[in-house]
Amino acid sequence: MALSNNVIGAINFVAMLLSIPILGAGIWLSNQPADSCLKILLWPIITLGVLILVMALAGFVGAFWRIPWLLMAYLVGMLVLIILLACLVIFMYMVTIRGSGHIVPNRAYLEYHLEDFSIWLQRRVRGSYKWERIETCLSTTQICPDLNQTYTMAMDFFRAYLTPIESGCCKPPTECGYTFVNPTNWISPINNIADPDCIQWNNDQTKLCYSCNSCKAGLLASLKQEWRRADIILLVTLIALICVYLVGCCAFRNAQTEDIFRKYRQGYS
Repeated sequence: MALSNNVIGAINFVAMLLSIPILGAGIWLSNQPADSCLKILLWPIITLGVLILVMALAGFVGAFWRIPWLLMAYLVGMLVLIILLACLVIFMYMVTIRGSGHIVPNRAYLEYHLEDFSIWLQRRVRGSYKWERIETCLSTTQICPDLNQTYTMAMDFFRAYLTPIESGCCKPPTECGYTFVNPTNWISPINNIADPDCIQWNNDQTKLCYSCNSCKAGLLASLKQEWRRADIILLVTLIALICVYLVGCCAFRNAQTEDIFRKYRQGYS
């Protein structure tokens, strides 16, 4: 049984290591513009990573000190956490399956429409109370001001591959026909009724297009990119955890079998 316990301990040590990518994904998302302002899945991901770390540690202790009830608790708890992680991976994929940028004539950057995204994501930004908090968060970043330091000529700006937030929040929609002064200063719109966002645009550097639907769409597009990257990390970690868990179950079963035979031989003797 000692050999099996050593195997179980080693497996749980690997499971502890596998909690690091999950925690890393949550911490990485917390430093991304969209997630730092919206904060939907940051704590669920980090909490799940911490719970997996704690559960793997419990399994490691149970194997090292040969505590059967702790090992059993590990097997049950880790199964629940793996199921929760699988649900999270599927959820992140499903809510980000929709939503992509639209090509704009004579522009390198894409523009984004709110209705292209999943209903669940739209609800996260449609409420005025929710968006006021997010808008305040975005307006305090250097995302838009930094564009003025990077692009001084109109043609350079039009050829730039802007991020979704830069495209949606820092400039008016192209179809409004505004004239470029600098990336965050536009004048003389040709068609103010082409898009409701046309009248939302404001050259005040604290307002810009932060109230626009295009800004909400840009935030969701950025969120989609960030979640897709995190989802890949979580998916790979999930597959590795499942493999580790199955090996751990086999080792635990073998340990139990060895223990039964040992007690049988002792009784027979």
